[in-house]
Formats: sequence, structure tokens, C-alpha cells
Amino acid sequence: MKKIIIIVLSISIILGFLFWKFGPSLPFFNKAKEQGPITLTYWGLWEDDNLIRPVISEYQKQNPKVTVNYVRQSSTNYRTRVQTQIRQGVGPDVFRIHNSWLLMFAPDLQPAPADIFSLSDYRTLFYPVAESSLVKDNQILAVPIEIDGLALYINEDILNGVGGKAPKNWQEFIDTATKMTVRDQTGIKTAGAAIGTTGNVDHWPDIIAMLLFQQPGVDLGNVANQQAAEVLRFYTGFVIDPRRKTWDVNLPRSTDMFAAGRLGFYFAPSWRAHELRVANPNLKFKVVPVPQLSNKQAAYASFWAEGVAKTSKNQKEAWKFVKFLTSAEAQKLFYQQTSQVRLFGEPYSLISLTPELAGDPIVGAFVTQGPIYKSWYLSSNTFDAGINDEMIKYWEDGINATLAGSDPVTALQTVDSGVKQVLDKYTKPAPAPASR
Repeated sequence: MKKIIIIVLSISIILGFLFWKFGPSLPFFNKAKEQGPITLTYWGLWEDDNLIRPVISEYQKQNPKVTVNYVRQSSTNYRTRVQTQIRQGVGPDVFRIHNSWLLMFAPDLQPAPADIFSLSDYRTLFYPVAESSLVKDNQILAVPIEIDGLALYINEDILNGVGGKAPKNWQEFIDTATKMTVRDQTGIKTAGAAIGTTGNVDHWPDIIAMLLFQQPGVDLGNVANQQAAEVLRFYTGFVIDPRRKTWDVNLPRSTDMFAAGRLGFYFAPSWRAHELRVANPNLKFKVVPVPQLSNKQAAYASFWAEGVAKTSKNQKEAWKFVKFLTSAEAQKLFYQQTSQVRLFGEPYSLISLTPELAGDPIVGAFVTQGPIYKSWYLSSNTFDAGINDEMIKYWEDGINATLAGSDPVTALQTVDSGVKQVLDKYTKPAPAPASR
């Protein structure tokens, strides 16, 4: 009997030691810990709390132990502010980034766990530009909450006045734009197309990027060549070529001209439609895909996505929330909410939802261009004080030099040097602090 007691006590001591040493790391106990109350901080940019709240409430209803605190951020200094706070370990768990910011944010983003987002599923769910923008080394670093980019806005009254139709290629665009242009002795009164300058053409960097992607033989990282020079000649030709002059440096900004009913063709992303409707409720316009060349099709994408901070203490739960935000259920709910206060909601990022918006006279163009979207570091209105703003400045100087009479090839030599400096700066960033 004494021997049995000694054996039992020995086993108890051994088991007690093993439990003390290894018990907290066992999956069973981790699972219990994960099921406790969790609070996620979610930073957005454009949506008021009352619009996004129903989506968050639905997630919390399905996950009652998770609380999501939504904080709408100002776009002023947003990129530098969120990056600084993440690196200090006091930033959000989930936050909004632009699709062109990956080079700047890669060290600060926690990749998606494979059991939440696999790369094969990601490729099936979203347009190809999502992978090219937001996936690095086969790791998913952010997920698109929408899809957006350049499309062609058309003043229907002006177009009908010349018996025109929506252009599908650039020759049709030129022919129709020149017909729509009205001049008198003081200059252009009704502009056929807002294209050719930097100072008064909103979204001109996106237009230039789109043209570069459409031009065969162009590498946006190496633009000191004849192919890129042809793009510069084509773009500025709408101002300096008398045979196809449809715009001028002295006109008001393109958005204001279009809102006033004095502009036929206007390139812009989807969110400009809301501004136009407010500025001029009687304006008759429609939106169509951008014109194309016959041998190479491309549109320019500029959209926002959701990522998870590397310093988040609840990374897995944060990624589960991101997956819900970008699901069909959440996107349709958010679209419904926002459509109650403006023309339409965010164009769906999911390929499967394209048919639901494809026939819309305004938002349809932005989703039907999905398969041909490309993106780079010439996205306007990101206010990033970083890769886009720096890249845009070099191209602005090159376009202005061409307008002033410089040879495009010569102007592009300076642009090319600047482009390489910017790329080198952001492809060799300082490493971010390790996760806490």
C-alpha cells in the first residue's frame, strides 16, 4: 500500500509540474483565452459613423464577444499619422490604406493568416489589380473594400448637340471632343475635353498613368524613351496642337467646368459623381469606360483597402473582421446604407457582385473596367506626402516643360531621373520596429 501511495504522489508531482510548465501554451487553454472579450480599433477615412455602424453592428451580432470602435480620421496627414502611431504601438488594429501605398506600409502590415484568406481564394474573389497592388511575396497585406479608378464622364446635352456617341477609342474621342469645343474671340467657351495640363485638370496624374499603361512598350519605371514621349505629346496636344485643341491653361478647373455644364468629356473616379450632383442637380451626365487603343487595353485604378497593423494585439480577430468587411454581405449592406444619402455606395470590390452594378449609368463603368485595371504611383488625391505626391511632382514638371516648348524626350530625361530616385527611396525603406 505504501508503495502505491508513493507512486501516486510521484505521478501527481510530475503531472503538476508539466501542467505548470506547459499548460498555458496548450491549444485548449489558448482557445479559452481567445474567446474572452476583444476590442478592435478600426480607423476609416471617408465614412461617417452612422453609415458604417450597421455593418459593424452586424459583425458584433455574429461575434458577441468582439467590440469594434470605429474612428473616422481626417485625410490631412493621415498616412504619416497612422504609420507613426502603428510603429509606436498605439495605433489601430484595422486601418484604411490606399492601394498604391504598399511600398510604404509593407513593414507595418500583418499578413493575412492562410486559414482566413488564402491566395487562391483572393485571386478568385477580387480583380487582378488587387493582387498586383496589395500582395507581396505571396502574402496578402490588405484587402480592397471597393474598386475605383478613372472613367469617362459625358455631358449628355453637349454630346447630343453634336450628334455624337460615347467614344470607345481615342480617335473617336478626339473627333467628338473637337466637335463639342466652342470658341469665340476670347477663347474656349465650351471645352470638348479636359486633358493636356496639370494646373486645371483634376486627376491628371491618373490620366497620364492610364495613357502610359495603354502605350505599347512603356515601362513606368523607365520613361526616358520615344514610347513615353509619344504619350507626353498626345496628352499636351489637346492644348498645343491647333488641330485637336479642346482645353486651355486659363480655363477653370475641370471639375468646376463639368459641373457648370461647360465641358463635354471629363475623366474622374466614382466619388466625383456625388460632388457633381450636389453642385448641379440638373446636370445630365453619364459615365462610360475610358477610351482604348486597339492593341492594348488598360484602365487606371485608384482605390482603398483594409489592413491589419503588425502591432495589433488581436491580429487574428482583426483579420476576421477584415474578411467580414470585404464579404458580399457587408459590401451590399454598406452600399445600401450609403445609397440612402448619396447617388450610390462604394463600387463593389468583389468580382461576383459585378453584375449587380454593371448596368448602372454611372457606377457601372467602374466595375466593368475591373478586369483591365492597372495601378501605379501616380494616384491623385491620396494626400500621402509620400510616393504618389513625390512621383506626381516630377511628372508635373515634365508636362509643364513640354507645354512651355521643351522637347518631350528631353523633358522625360529629368522625369526618369526623378522617378528612379523615388522608387529607390521607397524600395529600400528603414525597417519598422518588431511587433510588441
